[in-house]
Amino acid sequence: MAAPQHSEAFVRWLRQVAPYVHAFRGRTFVVAFGGELFTERTRFLTFVHDLNLLAALGIRLVLVHGARRQVEAELKAKGVRSRYAQGLRITDEAALTAVKQAAGVLRIEIEAVLSQGLPSSPMAGAQIRVNSGNFITARPIGVRKGIDFQFTGAVRNVDAAAIRGALDDGEVVLVAHVGYSPTGEVFNLAWEDVAENVAAALRAEKLLMFTDKLPLDRRGQVMSELTAREAEALVRKGDLTAQTSRAIEHAVRALGAGVGRAHLLSRRVPGSLLLELFTHTGVGTMITADALEKLRPARIEDVGGMLALIEPLEADGTLVKRSRELLEAEIGNFVVVEHDGAIRGCAALYPFPDAKSAEFACLAVAPEYRDAGYGERLLHACQERAKALKLRKLFALTTHAAHWFLEQGFRPGDVAALPSQRQALYNWRRGSKVFLKRI
Repeated sequence: MAAPQHSEAFVRWLRQVAPYVHAFRGRTFVVAFGGELFTERTRFLTFVHDLNLLAALGIRLVLVHGARRQVEAELKAKGVRSRYAQGLRITDEAALTAVKQAAGVLRIEIEAVLSQGLPSSPMAGAQIRVNSGNFITARPIGVRKGIDFQFTGAVRNVDAAAIRGALDDGEVVLVAHVGYSPTGEVFNLAWEDVAENVAAALRAEKLLMFTDKLPLDRRGQVMSELTAREAEALVRKGDLTAQTSRAIEHAVRALGAGVGRAHLLSRRVPGSLLLELFTHTGVGTMITADALEKLRPARIEDVGGMLALIEPLEADGTLVKRSRELLEAEIGNFVVVEHDGAIRGCAALYPFPDAKSAEFACLAVAPEYRDAGYGERLLHACQERAKALKLRKLFALTTHAAHWFLEQGFRPGDVAALPSQRQALYNWRRGSKVFLKRI
C-alpha cells in the first residue's frame, strides 16, 4: 500500500486533472510529428502509450506523421543523394519510392504499438482501432522559380466527413505524409502541411506539433504562450530552427482557419504531451489567435472561480471572509483576470463619492500567476475606474501585503484618514494597516 503522503499527493493531483478531463472529452485533437520521433524506440513507445491514455479519456484523436529521417535513410542506403530547394524535398522517382516505403513501414509500426494490450503494459485493456484511409487529395507543387519539384505535392482537399465518421465510430485516425490525385498519382507532402489542413478541415480544438527546439525568451526559458502575431514575428526574426519555423507558419494558418489552439512540443521531453495538456503551466509553447488573458468586469458566473481564489486567503487571515451571497451582491465592484477561460485573479473597488476616494480591496491572484503582474494590472484597472468616477484617492487595508502596496506607490496612513463610513466599519481587533494613494 502506498504511503499516506503519496496517497494524498495522488488524490490532489487527480482532482487538479479532473477539470481538464471534463473539458477535453469529446474534443478533436490533431497530434502531428515527424519521423524523428520514431528513432528512439523507448521514447516512441512511451509517446504511443500517452496517446492511448488520451483516447481512453474520450478525446477524438487524429495522428499525422512524417518520415523525413526514414526517407533519408532509404535513399542513403541506395546511394541516392537527397535534393532540396526552397525548404522542400525534390521528389523524383527514386525519392518517391523511398517515401512510399517509409510511409508504409511507419504506418504498420504505429498501428502495431497502438494494438498492444499486454497485461503488464500501459496499454492493458486498450481496444484501439486505427483507421488509416486515403483522406488526403493532393496536387503537384509543380515548377517554382525554375525548379521542377516533380512528385512533391501540397494538400488540395481533406475528406473531413470520412475522418469525422471514423472518429464517431471510436477510431483513432492515422494520416500519413502522402496524398493522392484524382488520376491516381501519389505525392510526397510535408507533414506540417497535412496537419494544418486536417486540423482546419475538422475545426479541431487543438493542433499539437512536435518539433526539435521550442522558442526561448531572453532568459533561455521556453516561451509558454504566444499570440499568432508574436509567433510570426519570431519567425521573421530568423532565430528559430527551420523545423520550428515551419511548424509555427502552419500552426498560425490553422488558427486563422478556426482551430482553437496550437501547441509546439519538444520531442525530446518525455511525457510532454500529457504535461502540456494536464498541467497549468505546461511544457511547450501555446499559440493562440488572440491573447489568452482578458481583464474585464466580473460577472455572476465568475463567482465560483473567484471564491476558489479568495477562500484560501480567507483561511490564512489575508482577506476578510466574504460569503457567496455577498460576492454576488457586490459583483459590480469586481474586476477579474481571465486566463484561457479560468479566473486567475480578482479585485474590487468600493467608491466613497462624498470623500472623493475609493477602497481597493479583495485582491486575490492564483499562486502560479503571482509573478505574472496580475496584481498590478488589477490595481491599474481599479485605479482607472476610480479616475473615471472623478475620485482623487485610493486606500487599502492589509495585514499581509504592506510591502507590495508600498511598491505600488501607496504610503502608510492611519484609520483617521479613511472616509467616516469606512472608519465605522474598521475592525480594530484585526488591526489592518492603512495605505493611501493619490491618483
